[in-house]
Amino acid sequence: MENREKYLSFVVPCYNSESYMARCIESLLPGGEDVEILIVDDEKEIVDLLEVYLSNDGYSVYKCYNGLEAMKCIKQSQIDLAILDIMLPDIDGFRLCQKIREKFYFPIIMLTAKIEDSDKIMGLTIGADDYITKPFNPLEVVARVKTQLRRYQSYNSPNLSQSEEKDEYDIRGLLINRVSHKCYLYGKEIALTPLEFSILWYLCEHQGKVVASEELFEAVWKEKYLRNSNNTVMAHIGRLREKLNEPSKNPKFIKTVWGVGYEIE
Repeated sequence: MENREKYLSFVVPCYNSESYMARCIESLLPGGEDVEILIVDDEKEIVDLLEVYLSNDGYSVYKCYNGLEAMKCIKQSQIDLAILDIMLPDIDGFRLCQKIREKFYFPIIMLTAKIEDSDKIMGLTIGADDYITKPFNPLEVVARVKTQLRRYQSYNSPNLSQSEEKDEYDIRGLLINRVSHKCYLYGKEIALTPLEFSILWYLCEHQGKVVASEELFEAVWKEKYLRNSNNTVMAHIGRLREKLNEPSKNPKFIKTVWGVGYEIE
């Protein structure tokens, strides 16, 4: 009897433009071998949906339905990225993000039904790397996961072909090294997330030049600058200044040029 291959086709509802989703689908390749992703959400249907899409792309997925389970999983596993819902039954996602950032620097994507800019800024300020609003397209979530993982892996695997470029800046007691991915302020190491390191490195690399918010966003996030992107930049700059013990009115290192962007003199 002749063997015939069978193919299953399906349609994913999508409300984004065709060109946008083309970029999303392109970013889904290649797969995520040996990458462990944690999903924390009390809605089982959402967790299961994301698990299907991420598992199909080769990722190992851990599922937790509250903050305490999540912290236990993080301590016992080698998590590479976490997707956190804000509304959890025990502690909220903001607090969970803060607790993770006390010891871990893997990418964190916040997931929420809230659409207010204040919630997004709050999440980014306490250490989240990205923010996705429900309802969402699961393909977009996977695309954003890949973007964050590429940035994180690049941070932990310096490109040796860039050896001709400068690997270290020492600016009035602020020392940042691209090879070791370490930052020191007056001899004391400052713990930075990969995203924070990339922002600070880019500003140091352009020392003496005003870097527009749009330029900084597109260079670091590798995404097109949109209307709300400036809030994202502001939140991360604020967190960087906090870690550098910068005074709010007259910062020593990262200066704001109102209406334009930021500068390290």
